Amino acid sequence: MYTLAEANAALPRVREIVERIRVLVADAKIRQRAPHPAGDGPGPSANGHAKAPAGSDELRKLVGKLDTDGIVLRDPERGLIDFSARSPSGRDYLLCWLPGENEIGWWHWPDAGFAGRTPISEPPD
Repeated sequence: MYTLAEANAALPRVREIVERIRVLVADAKIRQRAPHPAGDGPGPSANGHAKAPAGSDELRKLVGKLDTDGIVLRDPERGLIDFSARSPSGRDYLLCWLPGENEIGWWHWPDAGFAGRTPISEPPD
């Protein structure tokens, strides 16, 4: 569980991870649309298994870093993440952040999702 101050303090490190994830996802989308020369691309490798896309190991490691820290990547393309938090009454909620936001300015209940984002100036009870 994060406090607002802890989540904001983590943002410089998280921002770097999320930006790298977004680059890897964008690169994967470009490669997916590009035609593959014969013998190259997502077809099976010599052992009969599908080739892992370039960057997929790095992507898994980066998402794993966030997960280990209790940070949920909701939308890798947009970089939307949630930090788990607990209200003064003991109810769990999520601090919500998107790249481009200087600090965490939104929260929502777990069942409300992004559409239920509420300004941090109206804290949960």
